[in-house]
Amino acid sequence: MEKTKVAIIGLGTVGSGVARLLLDHGDRTARHAGRILWLEKAVVRDLAKPRDCELPESVTLTDDIEAVIADPEIKVVAQLIGGLEPARTIMLKLLESGKDIVTANKALLAEHGAELFDRARELGRSIAFEASVAGGIPIIANVSQCLSANQITSLHGILNGTSNFILSKMHEDGASYEEVLPEAQRLGYAEADPAMDVDGSDAAQKLAILAHLAFGARVHWKDIPRTGIDTLDLADVRYAEEMGYKIKLLAVADLVDAGLELHVSPTLVRAGSPLAEVGGPMNAVRVDGDAVGRVMFYGPGAGQMPTASAVVADLIDTAVGRTELTFKTLELWSDRQARVASSDYANARGRFYLRATVEDHPGVLSQVTSALGAEDISIASVLQHEPLPGEDVIPLVIMTHETTEGAAAKACEEINKLKASQGPTVRMWVRD
Repeated sequence: MEKTKVAIIGLGTVGSGVARLLLDHGDRTARHAGRILWLEKAVVRDLAKPRDCELPESVTLTDDIEAVIADPEIKVVAQLIGGLEPARTIMLKLLESGKDIVTANKALLAEHGAELFDRARELGRSIAFEASVAGGIPIIANVSQCLSANQITSLHGILNGTSNFILSKMHEDGASYEEVLPEAQRLGYAEADPAMDVDGSDAAQKLAILAHLAFGARVHWKDIPRTGIDTLDLADVRYAEEMGYKIKLLAVADLVDAGLELHVSPTLVRAGSPLAEVGGPMNAVRVDGDAVGRVMFYGPGAGQMPTASAVVADLIDTAVGRTELTFKTLELWSDRQARVASSDYANARGRFYLRATVEDHPGVLSQVTSALGAEDISIASVLQHEPLPGEDVIPLVIMTHETTEGAAAKACEEINKLKASQGPTVRMWVRD
């Protein structure tokens, strides 16, 4: 059977999983590809570092990237190192040496996608990136190909397993963010520095990629409004449950008349709904199309073998030639005019959860509702508990009817100015 020689750049967690699939299940990949995917070389930074897989003598293990770049027999490379540099420079060199690329680096695509894809097109090469968003869930192929008969109108996703694990434990165990984070780190769901995961940046990078695929939007991930879970108060988790909701870090893209509404933020989702019940480190993406209706994609959003599964599937598609066809046709990150532009976030419409901490004095509720009324915000419900013994401060929890994000933000600013206010008003989106 014909061979297609491949190489792996980076033999960390995902790279080791890819190597194991290629080496241990070569018959399976050959059956799907119609050819043998022959692992020729693997490039690592430290040759002495212990690894999660054993390479046979037939595979060259090297710390010299030039060994792959200069090898004309290697046709496809799985580029599996993270970060922006040297990942960007390595990818450009691989493309210029005639290699097709498979990558799982969503940060690189979110930051330099246009440059890399333009260069690949100039050179007649391709880049496949299924593993860059939602790990083992085949969301890239489904959004860009399987749903291509649709105008996608909405995409709501739980795209960060670290945040979802923490939020799930806060609901299940009644533990605070500060208490759950060390457990997430111990189990390997959170990095030693979890900032990109918990502040919404990771989800925003993935949302920028999906928004480009689904809507043709050209938006930098840093321009997507985002709020993380790192400042979430356990009290809000309890109030959300009391009102029949769970809090999820949602990445949202909604197509409206004014353009594309994009944001990442903690959101109250109705308990019992599919997105609300996505627990632990799992990911899910809900997509609405004008022809298909609503569909849901659910599965492991990270992890060695789920992500390796997506990488190897891309290697197969690239070796067969399917990636080349779709890469040319989709013209991703091309210089074509964006089909849709981002709308003004302040005009985004929805319902909101508000929690104001105020003094328990007569007339305070009236002052709060007046601040809302001044922005034409209608109240759906109010939750007010008695103050604890010896205290005269209470949380005032309000669910609004539909309004704009800008109006809700301005109303919160006015509430914070009240003499009775004892802290900043918490504001979160509500999705039923």
